[in-house]
Amino acid sequence: MPTPLPRLLVSTLRNSNRLLPPPFPALSPLPINPNPTNPNPSSPFTTPSLNHRSISSSPTTHLCNTTQDLKTLTPPPPPQNPNLRTRTPLEKQFESWVDKLKPGFGPNDVEDALCSQSDPDLALDIFRWTAQQRGYKHNHVTYLTMIKIAVSGKRFGHAETLIEEVIAGACDVSVPLYNSIIRFCCGRKSLFNRAFDVYNKMLKSEDCKPTLETYTLLLNSLLRRFNKLNVCYIYLHTVRSLTKQMKASGVIPDTFILNMIIKAYSKCLEVDEAIRVFREMGLYGCEPNAYTYGYLAKGLCEKGRVNQGWVFYKEMRGKGFVPSGSTYMILICSLSLERRLEDAIDVVFDMLGKNMAPDLLTYRTLLEELCREGRGDDAFELLEKIRKMDRLMADKTYKTLLDGLF
Repeated sequence: MPTPLPRLLVSTLRNSNRLLPPPFPALSPLPINPNPTNPNPSSPFTTPSLNHRSISSSPTTHLCNTTQDLKTLTPPPPPQNPNLRTRTPLEKQFESWVDKLKPGFGPNDVEDALCSQSDPDLALDIFRWTAQQRGYKHNHVTYLTMIKIAVSGKRFGHAETLIEEVIAGACDVSVPLYNSIIRFCCGRKSLFNRAFDVYNKMLKSEDCKPTLETYTLLLNSLLRRFNKLNVCYIYLHTVRSLTKQMKASGVIPDTFILNMIIKAYSKCLEVDEAIRVFREMGLYGCEPNAYTYGYLAKGLCEKGRVNQGWVFYKEMRGKGFVPSGSTYMILICSLSLERRLEDAIDVVFDMLGKNMAPDLLTYRTLLEELCREGRGDDAFELLEKIRKMDRLMADKTYKTLLDGLF
């Protein structure tokens, strides 16, 4: 009869247990030394530190490994900030002045700070920094001071920026501020038209009307462009307009402005207008000077009205005024071409007596006209006298004039 299945399984399990090796004895837990660097000599085991990579029986090796582990555990120093740098003297000076401006500072304090700076860049930094502070706004005084500093320091680009800010309404305006802007614009060719824009703003203003200085700056700037006859007529219309507006606004001209107006008319050969202004000088309490007579004499001679030019020359010399060298030479040439040779010779001697000398063209004009009149001997004698009086005459000039007589 076959064995039942449950009994077969039990018999198999009993036989398999006999074939297995005996189990290992149980291990007791190891004692943990609280101080791994100082092991207990009574303990048969040494528990290594968790930081040690190897167990060594040598105390020296154990100490070296501990030192290396301490170095490993030491955090690295923080990286240096590459943006940190030593402050420049200019930055230190800026910070010192910022510290001096107490809270609640006003435009007068800022003006004192700006005027105390010898460096225009530092002054501009202070100007910009103060503008960003709460409760403060620049006025016409601080803008005027900053513009003067920028111009004197040759920071023309910054000066133009400041001027545009003023024109745009960054601060209240004043006549000195407007005149300073006009002066700067008149000195820059690219800003010449901008000067008249500022002038028109002054005309429309209630409190900043143009003054005598305003008209002086504009007229002087215009006359610097009177270098050619065809260009003179372009600017002469502006001179007329400025003159009318000056009189209409009640500004009383001085001798300097009237001389500029006379010069403008004389340059354009509008001699009648020049003489009219000359006659009006007494109405404004102005007296003509050497420049007044010189402009009139030159303009009249260039216009062909030599006799009138001669009259003004005689009146000028009668008052003790000395003409300029160009006035002398134009008068000599004009008198020579008019066959008024004796008067021309008198003007030459007068000029030499004032330590001035005509140029080669003026000498040649006079001597050639003498020769054309059949007075060759007089021309030769005159040349010898001139050579004795004109100590600056070069030998080459004398030889050229002498060759022209034969």
